[in-house]
Amino acid sequence: MSTSNTTRVQLVKVSEDHDGQRLDNFLSARLKGLPRSAIYRMIRTGQVRINGGRSKPSTRLDEGDEVRIPPARIRESGKAFISEQVCRQIHDAILFKNSGLLVINKPSGMAVHAGSGLPWGLIDVVRQNFPGEFCELAHRLDRETSGCLVLARSGKALKHLSGLFRDGQVRKFYLCLLDGDMKEPLIKVTAPLKKVQAGAERQIEVNVEGKTALTHFRKLQAYPGCTYAEAELLTGRTHQIRVHASHIGLPLAGESRYASKESVKKWKNMGLHRIFLHARSLSLTSVSGEELTFNAPLPEKLKAVLDRLEN
Repeated sequence: MSTSNTTRVQLVKVSEDHDGQRLDNFLSARLKGLPRSAIYRMIRTGQVRINGGRSKPSTRLDEGDEVRIPPARIRESGKAFISEQVCRQIHDAILFKNSGLLVINKPSGMAVHAGSGLPWGLIDVVRQNFPGEFCELAHRLDRETSGCLVLARSGKALKHLSGLFRDGQVRKFYLCLLDGDMKEPLIKVTAPLKKVQAGAERQIEVNVEGKTALTHFRKLQAYPGCTYAEAELLTGRTHQIRVHASHIGLPLAGESRYASKESVKKWKNMGLHRIFLHARSLSLTSVSGEELTFNAPLPEKLKAVLDRLEN
């Protein structure tokens, strides 16, 4: 039986291990059981303060900052159950591991965070696999997107990696299937993106008032009525590839939010029940200055779609 607990106001000093961490992730780790939507509301309404001032969810913390965490009513239903099968799945999906970082080939359908009705996310699985160890996400992937996901294993690594992603110093390449014929071998999309309210949910649209967003689409293989392509992500906006693909009239195969009903139906009939978007490779510089590149093979279910297009 679940119970609830009301926390008190906390004034927390940011330690070296959390230097550079996003405010929303910092709060989520301290208010376990509180939905992320509630955390965002706390921040938006000014209940959370950093050194006495208001902030945003994406604000990066500095060592020595004082964070005011307001009272919160947390529903406690015990630790979320994560099966041994899932733990093994993520353990087997590790592409690289050292003292500073962990790279995982994230499966499609698994969210990186708990929330929106999900009792756990990939970060919780990793923490269960490495109990007592520091582990934080350096960036994010959409729930339906598979492929290379980087996590930091120390506060120093988190600050370094967060800086690389924030400053566009990580090269990110995705494999995608575009619904339509890509006429040119390379399409460079420069279209600012903005979050908007669409009914009960928020989504992203191309908007001159939005944030700068750059995506390069390179044709890899033409198929009847669709194109297999590589997307290079030069900025890291939410749903960037999905919205940019739709913007140029070539929505991602399997897309449901930014594609027509006809497109959705077409790809379901083709046996595709997820977005065809896979984070294939990622290159970055480690804390020690080593140049690292990670690669995640295309999932078998996506290979099967390409095989069917060949026949």
